[in-house]
Amino acid sequence: MTTAQENQDEHPRLKLSDQLAHPVRFSLVAAIAGTDESEFAVVRDHLQVSDSVLSRQASQLETAGIVKVRKGFVGKRPRTWFSLTSEGRETWERHLAALRDIADGG
Repeated sequence: MTTAQENQDEHPRLKLSDQLAHPVRFSLVAAIAGTDESEFAVVRDHLQVSDSVLSRQASQLETAGIVKVRKGFVGKRPRTWFSLTSEGRETWERHLAALRDIADGG
């Protein structure tokens, strides 16, 4: 069992999310973090990745509970939207805080 002091002293890298270690997953979460919802094509074009790469990485984030994937239609055209779950937002904030701590010499 660890004490509160030991938890405070752990290296910030231990607080990084394994799910956000992949560059495309990190970039996807960064792209949608400031929005309520983002459309698949907009995110794909912004990240400069293929449909299959974005789909695969979004699926992993969805399985991890970080991203919500919503499918629907605009007119007769199928569309997909991404948003962060509340758990995803917390994970993102913790991950960024850990990166800042590491960058500050932590």
